[in-house]
Amino acid sequence: MQSLSIAATGMMAQQLNVEVISNNIANMSTTGFKRQRAEFQDLLYQNLRRVGTNSSDSGTVVPAGIQVGLGVKTGSVYRIMSQGGYENTGNDLDIAIQGRGFFHVQLPSGEDAYTRAGSFQLSPDGQIVTADGYTVAPGITIPQDATDVTISADGQVQAKIPGQTDAQIVGTLELATFQNESGLDPMGNNLFQETTASGAATLGNPDDTGFGSLQQRFLETSNVNAVNEITSLITAQRAYEMNAKIISASDEMMSVTSNVK
Repeated sequence: MQSLSIAATGMMAQQLNVEVISNNIANMSTTGFKRQRAEFQDLLYQNLRRVGTNSSDSGTVVPAGIQVGLGVKTGSVYRIMSQGGYENTGNDLDIAIQGRGFFHVQLPSGEDAYTRAGSFQLSPDGQIVTADGYTVAPGITIPQDATDVTISADGQVQAKIPGQTDAQIVGTLELATFQNESGLDPMGNNLFQETTASGAATLGNPDDTGFGSLQQRFLETSNVNAVNEITSLITAQRAYEMNAKIISASDEMMSVTSNVK
């Protein structure tokens, strides 16, 4: 019976769906996290009577036909890059992006990575780095004797030095945008890497045309909506149970057939 294998594909699809939802819920408090959504596609169809074929010698056409689907498969797990909320932290090196763009991060391997998580810190040399110690491009160093750090909406970093009337400009943060942000490859640790699907990175200054602006002392929160995720979880659970019942019903029908004398 085809229903056994069809229902099995449905159970596997909903299992994956629950795994995606659980990852979203687990990252509800992850800075800059972007939720994912599983998308499914129907499998090939078995044509018992092909639609559009001639049904008589006079040229009449079969209007609907008989097609039996073979189940479901996962088409993609799509990352939704919508804007998250904002949390006021009061920390000078916490920066949120309002609008498009990613912070440009330089990995120890020399490769480039990108992130929306702006919870930055200072290295032993005074350089602005991520929580893992990776340099935030273009590599801005805060003077050791600085008493205050100001980061403007356009990414300009200024440090207040004792004995100086005006703040000293120490650098400008840069942002990267992509044609297809959902095509970025997640590396973990709130980092993404460029792929063929995402397109090449376009670098520029914050608040320029096509780039978001920066908000100092704020962090972008996860864009996961708890209510929506719980609703999706219940729906996936019910779909899984229904597919399991189909397998049970099909098994009982086969038992009846095998016991016919």
